[in-house]
Amino acid sequence: MNGFSDRRSDASLMADSIGAIMPSDAYNVQFIRFRYPARESQDGRWILDGVSFQVQAGEVLGVVGPNGSGKTSLLKVLARGLSPQEGRISLFGQNLASMTQQDVACVVGVVPQDTQQLFPFTVAETVIMGRFPHRPRGRWTGGFGWESHQDIEIAEQAMMTMDIGHVAHRAVTDLSGGERQRVLIARALGQTPKVLLLDEPTAFLDLQHQVEICSLLRRLKEERGLTVVLVSHDLNLVGQYCDRILLLDNGQVVRLGRPEEVIEPDVLERVYGCRVLVDQHPVSGLPRVTMPGRCLSGGT
Repeated sequence: MNGFSDRRSDASLMADSIGAIMPSDAYNVQFIRFRYPARESQDGRWILDGVSFQVQAGEVLGVVGPNGSGKTSLLKVLARGLSPQEGRISLFGQNLASMTQQDVACVVGVVPQDTQQLFPFTVAETVIMGRFPHRPRGRWTGGFGWESHQDIEIAEQAMMTMDIGHVAHRAVTDLSGGERQRVLIARALGQTPKVLLLDEPTAFLDLQHQVEICSLLRRLKEERGLTVVLVSHDLNLVGQYCDRILLLDNGQVVRLGRPEEVIEPDVLERVYGCRVLVDQHPVSGLPRVTMPGRCLSGGT
């Protein structure tokens, strides 16, 4: 794969997949239950226990909850990386369980949390891998060279969107944490997905890069109608950038709604076991969380 050059606009290259008319629900999750096999889990408990919710097409949904609440497992289930033992999930009206992994990867892009496990491919090589699900079936025999001219154009535009074109020929392993995160998002955008699933996309990033990533996700939603589901521990970032929030605890849905409907002191104190103060952000007017005291179990 040779160098990359500027050609067409972002919107024109990705409009066919991202801008298409879609059902009102990207996901319809109905009473799913999931637990890991006994050999992988000591207690055999349900990681997800009767979870039901909808993800509206074109929204940014934040998934929050304490450690062990089932957030990452839910993301893997939505990506069809894990299969629930009970319940049903529809992806744009189609039964997720009936879709192949390749079919799902043409619709859903996944951005994992761990950027340390990347191999020393160049940025351009890593991003072009996002086109792999769209290859003609049976065409790939290993290595690169399977990508079409259109694949390369889409990868170029994904790098432009993420502002990483200037490092296209550098090894991903030589980049900073923030740059690696941008590469992973560019790879997912290269799939021309309708849905983007992200696991802790701002973890280990400084404040500037956190804001940049969250602002970018909002722009992708607003300009392309991209549906975004992101898992995060940062209630304030989720409250400022997400249309709705799904709060999990012990594998169950505690609350689903707009930020002001979920980020409430009594709800958060019950789930997290810590006293919190919730007020309005002075600029956005959206809820903001501070922790003035100790954990409830430790006294007042």
